[in-house]
Amino acid sequence: MHISEGVLSPAVLGGGAALAVVGCAIGLKKLDYEAIPRVAILSAAFFVASLIHVPVGPVGAHLVLNGLMGLLLGWMAFPAILIALFLQALLFQFGGLTVLGVNTVTMAAPAVICFYAYRGLLRRQGMPAAMAAFACGVTGILLSGLLVATALITTGQAFLQVAELVLLAHIPVMIIEGIITLFIFRFLKKVRPEMLEGIYA
Repeated sequence: MHISEGVLSPAVLGGGAALAVVGCAIGLKKLDYEAIPRVAILSAAFFVASLIHVPVGPVGAHLVLNGLMGLLLGWMAFPAILIALFLQALLFQFGGLTVLGVNTVTMAAPAVICFYAYRGLLRRQGMPAAMAAFACGVTGILLSGLLVATALITTGQAFLQVAELVLLAHIPVMIIEGIITLFIFRFLKKVRPEMLEGIYA
């Protein structure tokens, strides 16, 4: 779901960079000493997961885990995702430095939205919490796909077909991410409930 260099217009790049700066500033303000290991682990998980590309027609689909990151980090997902994307651009030329802001927003903003949208249900027990965890994974990818499509279409109508392909290619990823998020949430709730402290704050 990385947008490559040379695709977006300067206006979209500038807007994405500005939003990324604001999101990272809020995330860093909420980052305390105890949360640093959690942010580092999830940033590394995001880095590794999104390196594994599965070709789906002309588009490459991959895991993003932004719903899970939103569930566990809230606003701190912004700096965590920014660092991972920066290293991917630097080491593997995924995305790029000029589109770093837009790529950060398209993946981190849905994480924050999921955190606030599902936090209330995740605090509950049983089926409501399980359904919310699954929905968190699905919604993170869905919103990221919509933001990528919006960025492409805002740049020019020529990208309309590409935007549609991005959304279609990530439908299976939505389901997979929902299942992964559900299993990790239930595992952490039993074994490491302190990892979920942001939900109850």
